[in-house]
Amino acid sequence: MAGQMVGKVALVTGGSSGIGKASALAFADEGAKVVIASRTQETGEQVAQMIREAGGDAMWVKTDVTQAAQVESMVRETVDAYGRLDYAFNNAGSGGQGGWIAEVQEEDWDKTITGYLKSVWLCMKYEIPAMLKVGEGAIVNNSSVDGQRGFPWDAVYSAAKHGVIGLTKSAAMQYADKRIRINAVCPGWIQTPPVRQILERNPDAEKGILLHQPIGRFGKPEEVAQAVVWLCSDKASLVIGVAMPVDGGYLVV
Repeated sequence: MAGQMVGKVALVTGGSSGIGKASALAFADEGAKVVIASRTQETGEQVAQMIREAGGDAMWVKTDVTQAAQVESMVRETVDAYGRLDYAFNNAGSGGQGGWIAEVQEEDWDKTITGYLKSVWLCMKYEIPAMLKVGEGAIVNNSSVDGQRGFPWDAVYSAAKHGVIGLTKSAAMQYADKRIRINAVCPGWIQTPPVRQILERNPDAEKGILLHQPIGRFGKPEEVAQAVVWLCSDKASLVIGVAMPVDGGYLVV
């Protein structure tokens, strides 16, 4: 494959579906070798096979990003297979039950903070040393529009996503002079499996949801993926520590 990332290696967590899958395919389109990390082998291997069938190079690594040993292994397997790590999209996330603050259980708080925030820290903890060995790199963390505003339906999720932005900005400052650029994307309402599940349960929800998104439609995973790849590319060489909305105007109103 020809492209601006030939000879580079990209790691995508949660790369087996939705925004992660679209990003893995987008990195491959630019010529990067791609490591897809996820918990489910069948879907992860399917994405890797799609890349290989298109003439690219990809592999799947089983990873639960809330487990330090598995994250460390994920990065080690990437470097063992391809010799380097240039780009990482820390996209995977999971959480507990949301709700009103006074009713949220401690177990659910811990699951959400671990699944959406600690996981990003763990990924960067092991990705950054690998990039330092290369001499440069780029990381994009997946936050949310709910990391930049209040989200009354799930305050814990919002707290975790705000945390991702704070972590991103602080890490970006720490490693900017080491030639590792760290940024975040903040998607709005995107056509992902969780969103489709919401609409399957309540088809009438679409109208209310899109009142908040001035573009008047759901975003496509591929639209977020293009932002991720651009942030990792040399075209974004001066972009450091941003939390980029990819939201159809959601945060404008």
